[in-house]
Amino acid sequence: MKSGDENNFFGTKLFVMKSALVLFYLGLFIIPTGCAATAVKASGWEQVPKILSRIKSPQFPEKDFNITDFGAVGDGKTDCTEAFKKAITAANEAGGGRVVVPAATFFTGPIHLKSNVNLYVSEGAEIKFSTEPNDYMPVVFTRFEGVEVMNLSPLIYAYEQENIAITGKGTLNGQGSREHWWRSIRSQGANIRASREMGQAGVPVKERVFGIGKELRPNMVQPYKCKNILIEGVTFRNSPMWHIHPVLSQNITVRNVTVIGHGPNNDGCNPESCKDVLIEGCYFDTGDDCIAIKSGRNNDGRRVNVPSENIIVRNCQMKDGNGGVVIGSEITGGVRNVFAENCKMDSPHLGRVLRIKTNSVRGGFVENVYMRNVTVGQVAEAVLKINFFYGEGDSGTFTPIVRNINMENVTCNKSRYGLHINGYERSPITDVTLKNCTFDNIERGNRIDGIKNLIMENVKINGEIQK
Repeated sequence: MKSGDENNFFGTKLFVMKSALVLFYLGLFIIPTGCAATAVKASGWEQVPKILSRIKSPQFPEKDFNITDFGAVGDGKTDCTEAFKKAITAANEAGGGRVVVPAATFFTGPIHLKSNVNLYVSEGAEIKFSTEPNDYMPVVFTRFEGVEVMNLSPLIYAYEQENIAITGKGTLNGQGSREHWWRSIRSQGANIRASREMGQAGVPVKERVFGIGKELRPNMVQPYKCKNILIEGVTFRNSPMWHIHPVLSQNITVRNVTVIGHGPNNDGCNPESCKDVLIEGCYFDTGDDCIAIKSGRNNDGRRVNVPSENIIVRNCQMKDGNGGVVIGSEITGGVRNVFAENCKMDSPHLGRVLRIKTNSVRGGFVENVYMRNVTVGQVAEAVLKINFFYGEGDSGTFTPIVRNINMENVTCNKSRYGLHINGYERSPITDVTLKNCTFDNIERGNRIDGIKNLIMENVKINGEIQK
């Protein structure tokens, strides 16, 4: 090959490569059908193994620190707050281990976990938490309904810790009731509004001080800005508010946990602005959402601006609650990559199977939600509900985005609606796909507004194929 021919050859080759690259980005490059399908599928369920590979339970040294050795008395009356504190501190300072709660009933105020500590609640053990708000002072850095505030300590709390766990087969009882904690739902409205106004105005969090007399109920378990969290085997009952509420945390496993609580806002598990979360084998019987994925509220959520992402829910059972798997309504930071499979739901007091709730005040985005192999006896309202008019309706300037929502092999024997979808004309809900789903005894069929690209393949509602 002559020198001039060589230049022409490589010049032509470079031109072809550049042209192919341009056509690829313009979407004009022809890809065989099988390859295209593989590319699309890889963005869905094929992500799950990679996500699971990053979710690893923390490991702890084989050292036990029995709380009775630090002064705890299992009579259900003696205040064991200091004993828990001493045992946790000793375990932390020794490099980690189990803080063991033996089979008995122990009464306590807040428990603050430290790095490398596993709070092990033995079978037959019960931790009963104080119902006196004064016991949860001083205030700590927390999030209340999507807004960061200084408030009463959660019942079990950790801030900026790593490798923490709550395990065992015992019970943690928040002792919420109409007489304690739950009654403040009737009088806390003004203080909730005050917290939201502070968040909207950008008041520094350290100046958003609530606590005694402010009646913002604490959550039961809240790891805040933590890494490597395991909650396994235990039973939670009757939290003052949300039961399990990890915030701004990552690598979280909630496994084989039972949550029972029918108080106001008694959600089961609410990961908020969290990454890489596995919720599996759990039982939820709640007064609010069983699982609710969140990411901050309004201006304060935009300030923090951290989404919840890579959430896997599998092999769970949902009984009572406002929804089985819910996204929102504190959704301002966005949610992406949610996978729910092999779950069972059944109760006339369970509102919806899969629910997404937002509005133009909260804004945010929800994308890449996948649900498959879910068996539903009955729910009260809808199998799939997506609502852009939740709460404040369309009264803001932060238009939400919801896209790529998928349901496959979902069956339901009874509900008011199959699909109840209500988006905005200016920002329709896009790319909702249902495959191989059967919904029977649907009282009112579907109610669908504000949606673009709804695909239903082999979907039967009351025996009729949907098109």
